[in-house]
Amino acid sequence: MKKLFVLFVSAFLSASCFTVYAQKQGKTPFMTRDFPASSIREVEVTTSGGSISLTGDAGSQAVVEVYVSRDSWSAEKIKQIVDENYTIDINVKNGKLYVAAKQKKPFSNWQGLSISFKISVPKQVNSNLHTSGGSIQIANLSGSQNFRTSGGSLAIENVSGNIAGVTSGGSITVTDSKDDIDLRTSGGSITAKNCSGKINLSTSGGSLTLNNLSGNIRASTSGGSVKANDVQGTLATRTSGGSTTLSGISGNVDANTSGGSLDVKMQSVSEYVKLSNIGNIALKLPVVQGYNIKVSGSNKISTSGLKDFHGNMDTKSMDGTIGNGGPEINVKSSQQVRLSFE
Repeated sequence: MKKLFVLFVSAFLSASCFTVYAQKQGKTPFMTRDFPASSIREVEVTTSGGSISLTGDAGSQAVVEVYVSRDSWSAEKIKQIVDENYTIDINVKNGKLYVAAKQKKPFSNWQGLSISFKISVPKQVNSNLHTSGGSIQIANLSGSQNFRTSGGSLAIENVSGNIAGVTSGGSITVTDSKDDIDLRTSGGSITAKNCSGKINLSTSGGSLTLNNLSGNIRASTSGGSVKANDVQGTLATRTSGGSTTLSGISGNVDANTSGGSLDVKMQSVSEYVKLSNIGNIALKLPVVQGYNIKVSGSNKISTSGLKDFHGNMDTKSMDGTIGNGGPEINVKSSQQVRLSFE
């Protein structure tokens, strides 16, 4: 009998541990609600201690899954604390899906509880998302998306329309998205890949990585490097705390750095290239077109592949035209400038 009791207790504890583990890993929703997908045109989500995932892949039914977790707490204790201290509100009214987790008392002792939402809706919706303590992920959406977190990362994939996201404490990744993109972070890096349109990326505490972008792009950082490859259109970039490496650029470039080297390789130039740095600058230009060129380097200017230049040039300055003239090339460095034509 004693052995049977021990086995029963062991089995109960194992089941409890599995439930907690599964819930912490996001495999078992705390609750689930569903609504006709055709009834939803807008989404508003608010939570203070968890993440938000919003995807536009709903079939006939929109689905809201709620996940609640806290380290070392059992599923039973979590349910008790939620019932006593939180209100979870999920409803649809006048085309808006409203999802919120709120504490019943503003200064509850259970501030650390994480309440997260995973939501599937139609592709064509507008959204307004806010969390103070988790990440935000949006995917497969078209419309106006506004989202903000004070303590997590942002991930955007296959989203079109007006995209505006802010985080004070995490990194940002945006891929396969287009139209009007405005993303800002105060505490992480930004990676953008396969995007087009009007793109504004800003970070105060991380690096910028840009790949296969097209359109009007502004990217700035106060605390990291900038790397860009295969960019078409107009690229304006700034950094105060790292090097800048731009390659495979077609269009216009305006780049400035005060904390590292500046290396730019142009595939073609539309109207201008403007480069400024207190350190070294290396610029490679295609030889197939003419330029109006003005270069200054406080230490030295070196060139390779230069042909058909008309104007004035010495070891520290260069002012004139190449061929019959063309796009404006303006380069200024407090150190050395290396200018090559291929």
